[in-house]
Amino acid sequence: MNDVIKRVALRRVQTLFRLAREIAHEDFSLAQRYVDIARRIAMAAQVRLPKELRRQVCRHCKRFILPGVNCRVRIRQRREPHVVITCLNCGGKMRIPLRKKRGESVG
Repeated sequence: MNDVIKRVALRRVQTLFRLAREIAHEDFSLAQRYVDIARRIAMAAQVRLPKELRRQVCRHCKRFILPGVNCRVRIRQRREPHVVITCLNCGGKMRIPLRKKRGESVG
């Protein structure tokens, strides 16, 4: 029973994020509302957001971020290569390491 609830919640979360991406250019406040509802559904069902959806929400201000609209994406080579996503709402930065997976060869 609990597994069914989690699957339904995850499907609804993915649908809400898709709708948020589609409507973001016309009405960004509605897109933000969709993301807020999706996060609330995920928390209520105790479902972790998938990685690709987690990266569309600012870790600092919890706002929906869309590259080129309200966030900046840069690749940095210092120390380890990584991607830096800067939220243009709060100025918060999220760093995502770019490391090779185990067993993956170069070339």
